Amino acid sequence: MKLRLILVVGGLALWLGGIVVRLAVLQLRDHEVYLQKASDQQQRVMDLDPPRGTIYDARGRELAVSMPVDSLYGVPRHIADPKRTAAILAPILKTERSALEKKLTGKNWWVPIVRKLDPPVAQKVREAVRDHNLAGIGFAEDSKRYYPMLELAAPVLGAVGTDNHGLTGLELVYEDRIAGHGVQRVVLRDNKRGAMVPPDLAFVEATPGEDLHLTLDATIQHVAEEELARAVEKYKAKGGMVVILDPRTGAVLALASYPSFDANRALEHQDLWRIRPIADLYEPGSSFKIFTAAAALEAGVVDPTDVFDCELGGITLYKIRIKDHKPFGALTFRDVLAKSSNVGVIKAAHLTGRQKLAQTYRAFGFGERTGIDLHGETRGSLQDERQWRPITSAYLSFGQGLGVTTVQLAAAVAAVGNGGILYQPYLVAGIGRDGQIERRTPKEIGRPISAATARQLERMLEAVLEEGGTARNAAIAGYRIAGKTGTAQKVVNGRYDHTHFNSNFAGFAPARSPVLAGVVTIDEPLGGVTSAGYVAAPAFTAIVRRVLPYLGVAPDMTEELPEIESAEGSATPPSFLVALAQPPKRTQPEEDPGPEHAGLEGPIDAVPVIDGREEPR
Repeated sequence: MKLRLILVVGGLALWLGGIVVRLAVLQLRDHEVYLQKASDQQQRVMDLDPPRGTIYDARGRELAVSMPVDSLYGVPRHIADPKRTAAILAPILKTERSALEKKLTGKNWWVPIVRKLDPPVAQKVREAVRDHNLAGIGFAEDSKRYYPMLELAAPVLGAVGTDNHGLTGLELVYEDRIAGHGVQRVVLRDNKRGAMVPPDLAFVEATPGEDLHLTLDATIQHVAEEELARAVEKYKAKGGMVVILDPRTGAVLALASYPSFDANRALEHQDLWRIRPIADLYEPGSSFKIFTAAAALEAGVVDPTDVFDCELGGITLYKIRIKDHKPFGALTFRDVLAKSSNVGVIKAAHLTGRQKLAQTYRAFGFGERTGIDLHGETRGSLQDERQWRPITSAYLSFGQGLGVTTVQLAAAVAAVGNGGILYQPYLVAGIGRDGQIERRTPKEIGRPISAATARQLERMLEAVLEEGGTARNAAIAGYRIAGKTGTAQKVVNGRYDHTHFNSNFAGFAPARSPVLAGVVTIDEPLGGVTSAGYVAAPAFTAIVRRVLPYLGVAPDMTEELPEIESAEGSATPPSFLVALAQPPKRTQPEEDPGPEHAGLEGPIDAVPVIDGREEPR
C-alpha cells in the first residue's frame, strides 16, 4: 500500500508539475504568440483614410475637398445566398457579378467590396440591402476627394488614388502636408464569427491634413480656360496652354491647358495628367526677340530710335539665306521689334555679341527650371555658349534653335513688365490648419536687366499692338498692352515643316503698371491661319479684357503715348548694319498679317536657301 501511495502521489506530482511547466511556457515564453492568435480570432482592424486638407483658391473658394463617404464590406459567414446578393448588388456597383460572388463566398470572415462609394450609389445599396434583406453587408465611414469645380485647373490640382494618396499635381507635391493621418478602426467578432462594433469601444479619430491656400484665382483660371478653349476650337488646333502671373511677385494667377478633364474622373484620363505649361518644350519664334532686344538695350549698343537697314526682306549669313515675312527697308529698332524683322534683330544681336546674348538669355531663366512648385517641370533647351556655331546667335535672336516652356516664357516677360526682376513662379501661398497658416514670400531669382532698360523695352512692346505692329488686330480699347507675337515652324522628321506651327503671344497689362503678365500658346492651328497676330494674341487680349475689370483696374489710355525713351550713351551701330536717316530702296505698303513661320527652312545643317512666307513674328 505504501508503494502504491508513493506511485500515485508521484504521478500526481509529475502531472501537476507538467501543468505548471506548460502554464509557465504559455504565460511567459509564448504569451505574445497566443495573444496575437486571440486577437486575430476576435477582432479585425479596418484602415480608414483621413480627410485630406482642403485646397482653396486665392479668394478662399474650395477647389478640392474631402467628404465623408461609405465604404462597403461583407461578412461571408452571414451571407446566406452569395449568388443572389451578387446579382442584386453588381448592377448598382457596376462590377462583374461573378467576381463579386467569388469575393462573397471566400473563406475570409470580412472582405472589402468597394471603397469610397459616391453618396447616390451608397444610398441605392442601402435601399437594396433593406428591400431584399441582404444579411452580411455593411458600411464603414471613409473619406473621398471631390473637386467641386470639375475641370477647373484639373491637371494642376492633380489626382488622388483609391488609397487616398496623391498621384499627380499639387495633390502629389504637397502629399506630406495635406494627406493627414489615418485611423485603424477595430471590429470585434462574436462567438458565431459575426462582426460587431461595441458602443463602448474606444478609438482614435483620423487627423485631417493641412489646407493649401493657392495664388490661383478661380475666376481668372476660368476665363483663361474658356478663352483658350475658344481659340483652340476656332482654329482647329491640337491643343493650347496659358500661364498668367502676377509680375510683382511671381504668383500664378492661372495655369491652363487644353484639352483638359473632370478632376473627379481623373483616373479615367491619365493621358491628360501631364501639366503641359511646365512640361512641353517648343521653339518660341519671334516672341523671343524680346530678350534679344533686352540684351542689346542693356549692353548700350542699340537705342530704340536707331535705324536699321533691313535689306528689303533678307540677309545671307554663312551661305544661309534668312528672310523676313515681308520686305522691309529702313526701320527704327522700335519698329524692328514691332514689325518683327528677322534681319533687324539679327543685326542687333551681332552688335550685342554672343557672350552678352548668352548671359542675358540665361539671366532670364532660359535653359533652367523655374522652380515652380509642381512635379514634371522641364529644364528647357539652350545650348551652352561655348558650343555655339558662328550662325547660332543669328537664329537664336529670333527664337529658333532653343526650347522653352510656357511658364519659362511667362516668368521672363513678367520680369520685363515689373522693371527687371525675375521671380520664381509659385502656386501655394500658404499651408496650415485651424487658422495657423504658414505664408510663403515671393522669391527673387535675379535681375536680368535694369529698370531703365525694362522701361525702354516696355514702350517698344506697346508698339506691337499699335498700327503697323504684328498684333494690332488684338488691341483692345481702354488699356495699353505690351507684348510680342511668335509663330514658329515645328520640326518634323528633322526639318522645319511648312504646315506645322506653334503660335504664341507673351505680354503684360496694363503696359505702364502691369498687374498680370503671361503667355498664350496655341499648338498647331489649322485652317490656313497660323499667325500669332490672329491666333494667340487675340486670345491673350480677350483674357485681359475680362480680367482687368475683375481686378479693379481702370482703363489707362486717357492721354497720348509719350515719346520712347532713349538710352544715354548708346553706341552708334556700324554703317554696314544700320542706315541712319537713309530712305529704303523702295517702300512697302502695310498689309494685314498673314501666315508666319520662322526664318530658317530647316535645321542649320539643312539646305541654306530659305523660301517661304512669314507673317509678323
